Amino acid sequence: MENFPEGKFLQTVKIGPKGQIVIPKEVREMFGLACGDSLVLMADKGQGIALQPYSYLEAFFNAVKIASKSDGNGDDDNGDKGGGND
Repeated sequence: MENFPEGKFLQTVKIGPKGQIVIPKEVREMFGLACGDSLVLMADKGQGIALQPYSYLEAFFNAVKIASKSDGNGDDDNGDKGGGND
């Protein structure tokens, strides 16, 4: 489609017989996606469907892991989760 601001893209895609879609070349180039890359599919009945590169999910999990350690809610080094005196 034409006349979209830089960094924006809109196009319809069709679902093939095996449930597959083709990500347009312009979008693959925009996000640096290559054959074999992993994507995370997120779906919500109210919000719709979104695809993110797997690196997005990795970064999210790493941020949660760091935050939980800094809050003192992570496991300590010996694997003891606390919560009782034996």
